[in-house]
Amino acid sequence: MKAQSILVLCTGNSCRSQMAEAYLKHFSEELSIRSAGIRAEGLNPLMVQVMREDGIDVSGQRSKSVDELGNTRFDMVITVCDHAKESCPHFPADTLIIHRDFRDPATATGSHEEVIAVFRKVRNEIKAFCKEFIESVLPNYSRAAKS
Repeated sequence: MKAQSILVLCTGNSCRSQMAEAYLKHFSEELSIRSAGIRAEGLNPLMVQVMREDGIDVSGQRSKSVDELGNTRFDMVITVCDHAKESCPHFPADTLIIHRDFRDPATATGSHEEVIAVFRKVRNEIKAFCKEFIESVLPNYSRAAKS
């Protein structure tokens, strides 16, 4: 059995989970990927900008709360911040939950160039995580689910 649906969960669904959703979709077209936040805060314009710099247009994505998903079933949930992990709603016991904490770029301070540098750094970290996830974590999960 292969993982069919993945939820990426963050605090506000404005930056990190949106980036991860976009990269997971970019690296694997066969999976159903959605993202949500503990609450919906809207797309962060700097996140949209740095994703566009990497050739990915996320302007059509929408920030949503995990509550909007209702009883949707996911094979995996990836939490991308400690707050989301701690506040994660209950999922069925057979849902695999993976956690990786990324800095919230929306809290970066300093000049515009310093802030955008943080967004780019987090974007690159999330991109690398998603690529590794698709190449190594997901195949191992698929093999384990078959046995």
